[in-house]
Amino acid sequence: MDITVVDVPGRGRFEIRADDRVVGLASYHVDGDVMTLPHTEIDPSMGGQGLGTTLVRELLSAARSRQLHVLPYCSFIRKYLQDHPEDLDLVAEDDRPTFGLSPAVR
Repeated sequence: MDITVVDVPGRGRFEIRADDRVVGLASYHVDGDVMTLPHTEIDPSMGGQGLGTTLVRELLSAARSRQLHVLPYCSFIRKYLQDHPEDLDLVAEDDRPTFGLSPAVR
């Protein structure tokens, strides 16, 4: 099975595909230098295979390469950021308390 993550800006989402079938998505909206992330979902029949983690990792990598800050309204993305503090810098420090994310260590 070939797993790919693609940005579909016309639909405002990143999709994760298994071969040619969409098996998950993460919706987004970009305004200026901020990417709002309201929702992520994976087909329940594909659960437990790490596809959500792969999708979020690629989404955040794209946000970083585009020099965007993220607003992680999606609970799955917040959990990912808690588990991967190396990506926490994508959330502006002033926004972190809004999402229950730890401020940067000084």
